[in-house]
Amino acid sequence: MIRDNKPLMAEIDRIAEVAGYLWEKGWAERNGGNISVNITRLLTAEELSMTPLTTDIALEEPVEALNGQVFYVTGTGKRMRYVAKAPFCHGALIGITAGGTSYHILAEKPIAPTSELPSHLLMHNYLRTSGRQTNVVLHTHPTDLIGLTHCTPYLDSEKLTRLLWSMIPECRIVVPGGIGIVPYEIPGTLALAHATIKQLSRNDVVFWEKHGVLAVGEDIIDCFDAIDTLSKSAQIYFSARAAGYEPEGMTNRQLDDLAEAFRL
Repeated sequence: MIRDNKPLMAEIDRIAEVAGYLWEKGWAERNGGNISVNITRLLTAEELSMTPLTTDIALEEPVEALNGQVFYVTGTGKRMRYVAKAPFCHGALIGITAGGTSYHILAEKPIAPTSELPSHLLMHNYLRTSGRQTNVVLHTHPTDLIGLTHCTPYLDSEKLTRLLWSMIPECRIVVPGGIGIVPYEIPGTLALAHATIKQLSRNDVVFWEKHGVLAVGEDIIDCFDAIDTLSKSAQIYFSARAAGYEPEGMTNRQLDDLAEAFRL
């Protein structure tokens, strides 16, 4: 039934497209990374009331603001290269139930969602309660950006933002809010989720020390583009360093002029 829903299938195709980019970029080794997208707005009333494939599954922490919402979520242990080819075989639609205390799988197959689902839902819940127009949480493992988080001088949000903004004008434009940084936490834990939420109060992109990058936004392509642009900045920086020079970067005046010209 849901495959007859053209707006929904167009969104699923965009998710699959981005999953393919993550693999092609080398950011999704094995089953690295995960995606969740709120697709409630794309479903008909009949689809929202479809019979679940599973019983309700309890969440570790409630997400009251998500009650009745439906998400596409990549599956646990699933590879992005396979999500790109067959998103419904490697992910599922889940519905949030019981006032936000549990979820069930709605379609198409009973694929268990990513182990980081509780973290994703806490972020979606926070963003929804704060009034942000945010449908997407995208987590991936860009080699160059993770490399920066292994260097103590770059574990300062202000310094790292300034560095990456200064490598190419587009970075200041595409990532106007800068970068948040979360000190190392065990992947998949609620501690990591809560630390990330603190950064999301100020940023749409968050670096997880020695782990990866997370972006939130209204559109999955825009989330990918933000990370991709930051990656390009890091590559420019490392390229200059490999040539034996510390890159000069754009000046504060040049960055301020960009902010004024693009009303950032």
